[in-house]
Parts: sequence; C-alpha cells; structure tokens
Amino acid sequence: MPLPSDHLTTLTAILQTGSFEAAARHLGVTQSAISQRIKALESRIGAQLVHRTTPCTATEAGQRLAAHADQVALLDARLARDLAGLAPAPQTRLRLAINADSLATWLPDALAQLSGHLFDLVIEDQDTAHDRLTRGEVLGALTSRAAPLPGCDVTPLGRLRYIATASPTFIDRHFSAGVTDDTLALAPMLQFDSRDQLQHRWITHATGAALTPPCHRLPSSEGFATAARLGLGWGMNPEPLVAQDLADGTLRALIPDTPLDTPLYWQSSRLMSTALRPVTRALRRAGRTGLLPPD
Repeated sequence: MPLPSDHLTTLTAILQTGSFEAAARHLGVTQSAISQRIKALESRIGAQLVHRTTPCTATEAGQRLAAHADQVALLDARLARDLAGLAPAPQTRLRLAINADSLATWLPDALAQLSGHLFDLVIEDQDTAHDRLTRGEVLGALTSRAAPLPGCDVTPLGRLRYIATASPTFIDRHFSAGVTDDTLALAPMLQFDSRDQLQHRWITHATGAALTPPCHRLPSSEGFATAARLGLGWGMNPEPLVAQDLADGTLRALIPDTPLDTPLYWQSSRLMSTALRPVTRALRRAGRTGLLPPD
C-alpha cells in the first residue's frame, strides 16, 4: 500500500516535536495542512495514529508507521550517499532500543561516531528490548538475547560487568552478620523497574537462594548509583559507572570477587543491514573499549 511521503514526514514531525503546531513550524506549512495530512493518513490506514494529547504520542499503529518512515528515510540517505559520492548524507533519525546502563557508560562513544544521524533512543531493559524490534517499533536493539530474531542479524558486542554494591554504612547496618540468605531477605534492595531482574539473579548466583527483598524502584542509572552511595539500598551497578567509588571506598562490593556479567548483542533487521552497517561498526568499536570481551 503506497503511502504519500509527505504524510509520513508529517507523522514523524508530530511525534518528534510533540504537537501539530510545532510540526507545522518545523515543516514550514500551516497547522491546517498538518491536520489534513494526518486525517488523510489515518483514513488510508483505517486506524488512529496519534493521541491528541500534550505532548502528542503515537498509537500502536502510529508507532509502527513511524518506524517504517524511519526505515524509508535511512534507505533514502544510503541511496543519496551511493549516488552523490562524496556529498554529505542528509541527517537521518535512528530509533533504537537501548538499556539505560549502556547509555550511562559505553554507548555514547558509539553514538559520537555517527555524526550524520539523529537519535531517538527508547530506554528498555536488555532482557526485553528485542520485543520492540519484533513489533517493528525500532530499527535495532541492544539485548541480552543471543539467538537472532526472525529476519534479523545479531552481533555480539561484549559483557557489561555489574557489581553488587552498597555504602559502607549500609553494609555495617544490614550485613554486620555477613551477606547471607537471611540478611539479603531483609536488606532494602534497589531495582531499576519491575523488569529489572539483575539483583535477583545475583542473589541466586551468589547464594543459590531465590529471594524477594523489599525494594526501591529508581529508573535512572545515575540515580541508582547515587542512591547506593547515600545508603538507600544495595543494588547492581555497572562497574564502569562506579569504578571510582569502589576505588575510594564510597561504595563497597557486598561479596568481593562476585560480579555478574551481562552479555550484550546488537540485533537489527537483515533487510536494513546495509544501511545500518555504520551503526554496527560503531557499536563494535565502542564495545571493544567499553565492555569486557564476549564469552
């Protein structure tokens, strides 16, 4: 079903800017033209594409169509480079699903190598990020899933090491009798969100127990580390983020020499592999310096 390119561009502009008015300014047309294009596109698709809220957000159908528009833009940019030789490629938007801890540590080095692109990053746990790719909402995903999704290529990037950490005061208060099943069951734990299972996996890895300690939920990598420093709870912090804290004693490992390594893989559509090749190369380069080698 051919879709008018200006209608797809309009949908993307609304979702990027957050409103019909801002999209009109961005595209240099009237707000009435924006409304007419979206109504025509929704009529053609047979579904609502945009929630008329503040800011505007995409419906499920709108997310899928916006991802399609991103793919078309990426392919167009690739074609422009092929045809224009040394001419600079137009900026294209890459919507990627990535985990917050990668964004707080090694990933910005990869993004900085891709100056010809704009990024729309969706924060998603590495254990579930591939679901976004399966639904067609993103062009690629950083995930812990090693097996390629149907129609996708997978590239191993390395291992992000996590350390179970807490402040010395917290450890003295909650683990004076040692880090055991009993003390872990009672000590407040930090958790990124309900999907974050790193702490539970470490408990099982370190003790063999399956526990459900009381927990705080803090959906921020930097806030997570700050909460640990201030003694709010213990949690799994990426080693690169807290290396200095461990060196100067601001944070301590609950059980020394008991890390938990999480393997990371880049999964992306095989159909888009040529267009996404620079992204794959940048991720591999950054992974070689910012992550431990793959198993």
